Amino acid sequence: MAAAHAPVDPNKKYLSHTLAEWACGLRYEHLSPAAVEKARLFWFDSLGCGLGGSQQEDAHILLDHHREMSGSKGGSGPCTCFVSGFKTNPVDAAFMNNHMIRAMDYNDIYWKADPCHPSDIIAAPLALCEMLGLSGRDLILATVIAYEVEMRLCEFGEPGIREYGWHHATLTAFAAPLAAGRVLNLSVDQMVQAIGISASRTFTPGAVTAGKLTNMKNTVDPWAARMGTESALLAKRGYSGPEHMIDGKEGLYAVFGHVHYKGTPAKFDSQKLVGNLPKGSGDHYKIIDCGMKSFPIEALSHAPLTAMMKCVKENAIKSSEVAEIQVEVIARAADILGDPHKYRPDSKETADHSLPYCMAVGLVDGMVTPLQFKEERVLDKSLIPVMDKVKVVANQEFEALFPKFQPSQVTITTTSGKKFTKRVDVPKGDPRDPMTAEEIGVKFHALGDSVIGKGACDKLVDAIMRLEKIDNVRDFAALTVKR
Repeated sequence: MAAAHAPVDPNKKYLSHTLAEWACGLRYEHLSPAAVEKARLFWFDSLGCGLGGSQQEDAHILLDHHREMSGSKGGSGPCTCFVSGFKTNPVDAAFMNNHMIRAMDYNDIYWKADPCHPSDIIAAPLALCEMLGLSGRDLILATVIAYEVEMRLCEFGEPGIREYGWHHATLTAFAAPLAAGRVLNLSVDQMVQAIGISASRTFTPGAVTAGKLTNMKNTVDPWAARMGTESALLAKRGYSGPEHMIDGKEGLYAVFGHVHYKGTPAKFDSQKLVGNLPKGSGDHYKIIDCGMKSFPIEALSHAPLTAMMKCVKENAIKSSEVAEIQVEVIARAADILGDPHKYRPDSKETADHSLPYCMAVGLVDGMVTPLQFKEERVLDKSLIPVMDKVKVVANQEFEALFPKFQPSQVTITTTSGKKFTKRVDVPKGDPRDPMTAEEIGVKFHALGDSVIGKGACDKLVDAIMRLEKIDNVRDFAALTVKR
């Protein structure tokens, strides 16, 4: 006999309604100056990542695929794909551009109970703004909404869904339709439907970032944003989706309520999701709390890599003098980044999620940039004995400090028996040690100048810095194309 379930309460106000009301009611004029400034800076960082990401093999595969599907090298449609200038519909443009932003694992990071990269979403409102000929202000508003909801979704699980074996793209599916729907000026009811449509299709197992990694590591969040875009468009036409996908019958809460972590059932704090949603220029917007990446690697690797690089520099340690590198990190970092396969990475995707590889190549090369993830470097057998010197250890004392801090401690033992130790709690790029506009500019030009040219990059940077003054986003999108 099937288990009995309580019926859906027709009078209940579900969380999707609260989120929809907030997103539909928010106006550009309600944003704080700090939120607008951060939106510009995250577009600065994200477009640099997109230009660089366009050169990755998986981005080439996707472009070739979509060209073949369209039957035209140049494509046809109202929306522009970065670098290539391929023209397509907003759903495919959202996917391809978000994937380019994500492709190098170099874009932003926010980590609470769950991790997230809100910039995995923002090419969705860009595509829709371009299709409709909307302004830079419309894009900024949707960007702030994307960050606000995505980051709140990272906080409301206790613990996060990643601890139960699910990827955060599962949560992105709830945020993406809100950003896309705001551009389309959906009604509250339409926005609720869009959330339901999107979340119905996008529950992602954690396998995509566990063990041996594949192209899907960079694809699941952009795919969730793609679904959010299409869901918003469908909702505008009257298509319906379940309003109770978060806190109703067999929704997110109910599904994870059956799961235990260390003997404790999963739970969610709804107030962390919808409490004190910002509504005025004097309110605090979450986008201000998001960080950027100074290395093109998995976020939990930043603190230990920073600690090792500082330790080596401060003590003038040569790579040939290193006998062992002990890396103390939180348990999930040890599990994700130090599992056995990570000691023999055979792809860029695995290498940038491999702490042994990142530490080894950082020690030998003295830097960790996109160059260190070229195939020939990843497969360089001379790095194997160096990787084997890296010992990844879970430090239980660090657990109590995470996620407020990301503590990592590195102890380097030399061939002469000397030991040098360095601890880092906050990696560069964290809001407590933020990247400056100048530092973002260095990153942007390093990624983009060789792709579209320095002159084109300069024009794009100028447009980013006056994004709120751009009347038609079509002019902005055109600047991302190689001439």
